Amino acid sequence: MEDETFDPDLIHAIFKHIWTKRSLERDRNEGNDALDSEVGAGTSKKNRPTSANAHALKLSCELLRVFIAEAVGRAATLAEAEGVSKIEATHLERILPQLLLDF
Repeated sequence: MEDETFDPDLIHAIFKHIWTKRSLERDRNEGNDALDSEVGAGTSKKNRPTSANAHALKLSCELLRVFIAEAVGRAATLAEAEGVSKIEATHLERILPQLLLDF
């Protein structure tokens, strides 16, 4: 049986939200620099919309699934070692540095 994964449409919506937010921040930080740019600047890389193809979204979903499963597993092991039957935020906080290094 295949493990459940995240919905690619959800992940794409999250990515688009972040890309739009960063684009707006970049535009705001550049200020009037855009007025001084070349006439053909509409084709520059930073002015093109960011997108992800279906395969990249599928891989992103799988990476998130594995990352979260590993985080929960490590936090559960830590909680069990402490004699607690419930994972708390402190367990996740304690495993996070090594988990990020491993990924």
